[in-house]
Amino acid sequence: MSATSIPTRRSLLALTVLAISFGYIEGAIVVYLREILYPDGFSFPLVPISGRLLRIEMVREAATIFLMIGAAWAASNEPIRRFGAFAFLFGVWDIVYYIALKLTIGWPDTILDWDILFLLPIPWAGPVLSPVLVAFAITAVGGALYLLPEGKRPSISRLDWWVEIAAGLIVLVAFMWNGPMILREGSPTHFPWTLFLIGYLGGWAWFIYRWLARSGSRS
Repeated sequence: MSATSIPTRRSLLALTVLAISFGYIEGAIVVYLREILYPDGFSFPLVPISGRLLRIEMVREAATIFLMIGAAWAASNEPIRRFGAFAFLFGVWDIVYYIALKLTIGWPDTILDWDILFLLPIPWAGPVLSPVLVAFAITAVGGALYLLPEGKRPSISRLDWWVEIAAGLIVLVAFMWNGPMILREGSPTHFPWTLFLIGYLGGWAWFIYRWLARSGSRS
């Protein structure tokens, strides 16, 4: 693909197939882990994992991210489209992961059930609804950045990057809010929804504002 070529719906379909397939694989791995560590069903506090298994799991999580980075890198020669491809892959993968768990083991019972989301650098945790909201957002934005031609997608300035990075960091702080408690083998009871929504809705608002501003300038 040349630097000026525009990805087609077929290429987006290929990314979708990859994300769906790997989302199911991720779900299957978690099913196996829960069968071993939580035979009576997943719950907090977390079952202590041996140092060797914990290292393997953390490296696996990092490998998952690098796999998607590699696929996104191969999907386009343009940095913004590579970023869009990565965001799209991550979003679809995460959504399919939860669908796979629901279809295979009937979990979660509700979208407000708590889940452990990530282990690096400290545990991330939150109700299932929170990562799913993020996943839908980055799927939509990533797909647009990847597929739309330059004239139809919002231009991204340095300020835009800083605003969206700040919004993302706020969301990450919300996810890691209960990390210290989990490390002390405690059970999270409160998710900082206000903090989460400030980051989540703030990021959405800025993206929509910039898109509309660009559309208005073109008209």
